[in-house]
Amino acid sequence: MPVTLLNPDGLMKTDVYRQVAISTGTRQVHIAGQVAYDADGQLVARGDLAGQVAQAYRNVGIALAAAGATFSDVVRLTFYVVDWKRELMPEFLAGIEQVARESRITPAPASLIGVSVLFEPGVLVEIEATAILD
Repeated sequence: MPVTLLNPDGLMKTDVYRQVAISTGTRQVHIAGQVAYDADGQLVARGDLAGQVAQAYRNVGIALAAAGATFSDVVRLTFYVVDWKRELMPEFLAGIEQVARESRITPAPASLIGVSVLFEPGVLVEIEATAILD
């Protein structure tokens, strides 16, 4: 396994993501920002952050699989969320938990960045991923 994830002593402990990813692989996979579009290019879960997080996460999984990777190979996730405020955390996490029930998600190091707008009205979240493969 080319990726080791950990939360070292002295840093906040969390089950949602890991603070550190150590990778030894040689093949990098960079997934462009994924949003809540279905295969037909239609926005899923308009106005529903949890639903859009879940669909965007599923799309990341599809992109990873196309590269021969899984969430276990991910060393970095970046989430961009429109009009982010801490009060949205339960809804945000509900979307992740929804996908976690469907497939195995490894809690890689992640950043959540609040933005005022994404590229299209109605899109609430965008997820980028980086994975390492041997």
